[in-house]
Amino acid sequence: MDDTSLIITIDKDLEDLIPGYIENRRRDIASIEAALRKNDFETIRVLGHSMKGSGGGYGFDKITEIGKRIEEAAKVMETGEINRQIAALSEYLSNINIVYE
Repeated sequence: MDDTSLIITIDKDLEDLIPGYIENRRRDIASIEAALRKNDFETIRVLGHSMKGSGGGYGFDKITEIGKRIEEAAKVMETGEINRQIAALSEYLSNINIVYE
């Protein structure tokens, strides 16, 4: 993946909302990890579903994709896939560069 693929262009009207949105996704990672420790796949499914629904609306299509994968993995209790998607989300959040236009 080259650096330009991590530049995300977001509508300037959303600039005030984005830091909170990103922080909430970081909290989702912690929540999913806690739910995994309790085998609470329903909570994981709901969190994935929420990400799937919100990512694209804020301009983060990758978060939508990851959320969909988390939701689907939770439905079949696929812990390994959930862990892979948590890692993917964490890496994505750590490496994105947001440009407001």
